[in-house]
Amino acid sequence: MPTPQADHHTLLDLPPPRRAWLPIAAIAFLLATVDLIFACSYWQRLYGLPPSRLVQNIASGLLGKAAFAGGSNTVLLGLLLQYAMMSVMVGVYYLLSRRFAGLRRYPWRYGSLYGVMLYIVMNDIVLPLSAAPKAPFVMSWIFASIVMHVLIGLASAHSARWAASRG
Repeated sequence: MPTPQADHHTLLDLPPPRRAWLPIAAIAFLLATVDLIFACSYWQRLYGLPPSRLVQNIASGLLGKAAFAGGSNTVLLGLLLQYAMMSVMVGVYYLLSRRFAGLRRYPWRYGSLYGVMLYIVMNDIVLPLSAAPKAPFVMSWIFASIVMHVLIGLASAHSARWAASRG
């Protein structure tokens, strides 16, 4: 039985990763910023949570409850973690798209699926394994978070397609 052929030949048609890193990094930075603004606005408006506390919550993934007593140091750590995680999310899609051309050809389809997968990985694997305190169940946040992850997936897919076309 023949095996499905990967798009090995398309790797030669793509710009080298060093030429694509700038647009991928720019999209990751933009998405991390938009995601932070969205989350900070949501929790501030509905629950009066200050943005610094939300960012410390990100740091609590590594430090646990101690992150909330860390002041500006844990705010900075939370920001660094936010931007690092988004860079990984966007970068993984880009690297996979270099191997599988369908990810670039159908960004709406695979970007949406990638976003749903990101939500599942973050909420069913990363967060439970982290030291962060368990978040309250807020249905509007779950829905909004799924939508945001799908948007992140779509932006990752379209940026991978755009980066691949530069050259």
